[in-house]
Amino acid sequence: MESKISKIGSMKTTIDIPEDLLKDLMRRTSAATKRDAVITAIREYNQRRRMSELTSILGTFSDFMDRAELDGARGGQ
Repeated sequence: MESKISKIGSMKTTIDIPEDLLKDLMRRTSAATKRDAVITAIREYNQRRRMSELTSILGTFSDFMDRAELDGARGGQ
């Protein structure tokens, strides 16, 4: 079955999701519909992946001022 993209940028598709996983997801997300539960799960997954990518570069920026340099730039405030 071919997926179709609507005018608002969403995609309709058929996927086989185990019922027990979907019920658990709906319970945990308090979603009223299966669609809402899946959208919530996708958003949360994507957010966690973005955060994971950001944390992998923590402490690698050499151009940021440390606290003493910042205080000095502010005139010792």
